[in-house]
Amino acid sequence: MTYDERESLKKFHGEQQLGFPLLQDEDAQHVNALGIRDLDYPPGSNAYGIPYPGIFWVGIDGLVRAKFAVPGFRDRSPLDQVHKTISKTLSKP
Repeated sequence: MTYDERESLKKFHGEQQLGFPLLQDEDAQHVNALGIRDLDYPPGSNAYGIPYPGIFWVGIDGLVRAKFAVPGFRDRSPLDQVHKTISKTLSKP
């Protein structure tokens, strides 16, 4: 899912001949609902709607069980932290 305009998505999809659809997060609805929108970019900015880089763990029921997002674009959540959190959650009764 991306904040890019639909026309850009169509063009990219056609050029790359992808076997799956590209989704547009219109008006940043999804990144706002997940609380991961990079707040450095206000409405009207070309980058408005861009999320922090991150990882989501989605349960079998489709619910987000954990999210790991780091402000900025250079850093990522340490994978050992991701693994530890998911392991703890899975071991709970």
